[in-house]
Amino acid sequence: MPPIILSSCQLVILSSYKRRSIVHLYLIRHGQSFVNLADWDWNGGATLDQPLTELGERQAEALSAWLPQHVPGVAGLYASTMRRARQTAEPLAKVYGRMIQFDDRVREIGNNRIDHTAWPEGEAPSRYNAIWATARPFSPTMHDAETSETYMHTRVRVGLFIEELAERHRGENVLVVCHGGVIDCAFDHVFNVGPWRRCEMWTNNTGVTHFEYVEHPGREVWRLHYYNRIEHLAGAGLVTG
Repeated sequence: MPPIILSSCQLVILSSYKRRSIVHLYLIRHGQSFVNLADWDWNGGATLDQPLTELGERQAEALSAWLPQHVPGVAGLYASTMRRARQTAEPLAKVYGRMIQFDDRVREIGNNRIDHTAWPEGEAPSRYNAIWATARPFSPTMHDAETSETYMHTRVRVGLFIEELAERHRGENVLVVCHGGVIDCAFDHVFNVGPWRRCEMWTNNTGVTHFEYVEHPGREVWRLHYYNRIEHLAGAGLVTG
């Protein structure tokens, strides 16, 4: 097969093409919740939709004081409908002057049904299966729940959400307050990881991750600028996993 030779005109066109930023996506894990505490009883039957701890509230306030210095304006503020994400997003809504747009698709792994909708109040299962979701990505995540989503269901809903934002917020900055498992799924989606992931993203409470979606023919469409920034916590001794 003969080599492909580009004309000087074609080379000029390729070299002069500049990438175009489509959306800057900032994924934020919620502040510390009671389910994050070492003594949380995962088999106790309590709801998994727990609020922030007092420390988690301080983390959320520290985030809202720090983030506008690095992301000065946002066109959209989205959050999971779970209590810990709602509470983390509220201080951000105040400083940015934005209404929070809640979306079930960025709820934590296992907290939706197989059709991507949230469990009705009082019907959500309270126990995860003994095997980690990513170890059996096609098996139900929750114990004794026939309509429980699998890890792959979670990846689908998170991927749909991300692609929808990229179309809706062209040329804009968007914040999404969500969960560690959702950020795992976002990495799997963006990096096109297969079902059996081999590396867990260990995101701290209120850690900030920045992706950019770009139009750049012949190159990757996603760029990772940084993962899990927590400067707002480190100086105040507020870091928790």
